[in-house]
Amino acid sequence: MTLYPVILSGGSGTRLWPLSRAALPKQLLPLASERTMLQETVLRLAGLADLAAPLIVCNNDHRFLIAEQMREIDIAPLGIYLEPVGRNTAPAAAVAALMLSRRDPDAVMLLLPADHLIRDVAAFHDAIGEGLKAVAAGHLVTFGIVPDAPHTGYGYIQQGEALQGMTATKVARFVEKPDRATAETFLAGGDYYWNSGMFLFSVRQFLDELGRLRPDILAACERALAGGRHDLDFCRLEKAAFESCPSDSIDYAVMERTHKAAVVPADIGWNDIGAWSALWEVAVKDDAGNVSRGDVYLDDARGSYVRAESRMVAAIGVKDLLIVETADAVLVADKSRAQDVKQVVEHLKREGRSEHEFHTRVFRPWGWYEGIDQGERFQVKRIMVKPGEKLSLQMHHHRAEHWVVVSGTARVTRDGHEELLSENQSTYIPLGTTHRLENPGRIPLHMIEVQSGAYLGEDDIVRFEDIYQRA
Repeated sequence: MTLYPVILSGGSGTRLWPLSRAALPKQLLPLASERTMLQETVLRLAGLADLAAPLIVCNNDHRFLIAEQMREIDIAPLGIYLEPVGRNTAPAAAVAALMLSRRDPDAVMLLLPADHLIRDVAAFHDAIGEGLKAVAAGHLVTFGIVPDAPHTGYGYIQQGEALQGMTATKVARFVEKPDRATAETFLAGGDYYWNSGMFLFSVRQFLDELGRLRPDILAACERALAGGRHDLDFCRLEKAAFESCPSDSIDYAVMERTHKAAVVPADIGWNDIGAWSALWEVAVKDDAGNVSRGDVYLDDARGSYVRAESRMVAAIGVKDLLIVETADAVLVADKSRAQDVKQVVEHLKREGRSEHEFHTRVFRPWGWYEGIDQGERFQVKRIMVKPGEKLSLQMHHHRAEHWVVVSGTARVTRDGHEELLSENQSTYIPLGTTHRLENPGRIPLHMIEVQSGAYLGEDDIVRFEDIYQRA
């Protein structure tokens, strides 16, 4: 019986703004360690028996970042499946299960969100072992986190009838996020767990139950997978079919309605890092209860989380604050109001601003670019192109560009003519010129780009050829 990890990486993490943004959400960030949360999710599986390579289901816009992060930890995924739109966890799980059923009809699927923190990996592995016993007995398994506080931000699972010879029990019921008094009652009773959102299924059993309970979801996912196509290292689901799929969670679609649900107690040091206050809770603190990261100066500060990403941050005489600095935005909030950070993101969306979506450094499959300065009819960027990579062959209607090589070697194509530029050399790309930039060398290419023109938006790009198959 082979265990197939399925990693769901479709979240946006709006409560962790300004670090987490739509183009670079929390699962792709190094929040609790030097590795990203996605990388930690995959690496903590090492040591499990009969373990296959992970299958990842993600947002189309994050595909190159995810592929690069897997390469960084020497993991070759079984597949990276791209959702054209978000449809919650049930359709994502259905697509993965359908794919695995074709590969291995006896597959067991371990479904994991990409953005959870688990500090006790050994206990996590033990819980999976207990879950496999319940799966072998015909159950669909969820993992219930042993609670240590009356948390009102999590759903709860009540344990039911014991299963013979197992620590797993049947599920008595699922409960929505309770109020404080109800959560305190659950904690005192000792028979409730936090709902972790992690699952373990026989692929065959899961598809049978999904087909019985939500045949509409299963049918739409079958069409999306059948009409999908491979694109480089990715599989694109057929857009119209997946868009037609109802949006629903695994809990609502299957687990709350099936008679086969079982829960495994898991005391594993789990946290879903749902807000900045959660990072304060799990991090090592100084004698005054502060957590700091980056270039931070604290004086008479207590119980605060202070994070500096691009410049020095000084906090004096503050208490129970969240202070998070990035190159283009700073968050200051009372720690008790951590959940309200999402309201900032909603404000930015309403105002048509970009700070909820992009950082000043924007990652692309070929490298990255970073805004340095901008004003009336001009914009300055830093550009890094990875060795062997190249931008699309393109043209702009509204802007001209000046390129200066800072380090490395650039191969520049302008209207079919090629030239090599090295350090301190420059070139000019007139408006309307078909051009391409690539790095033929073995070290990163760093450049300064100065744009000038009437319109400098990123949508002023006409692509003629692109090795990354972007539209």
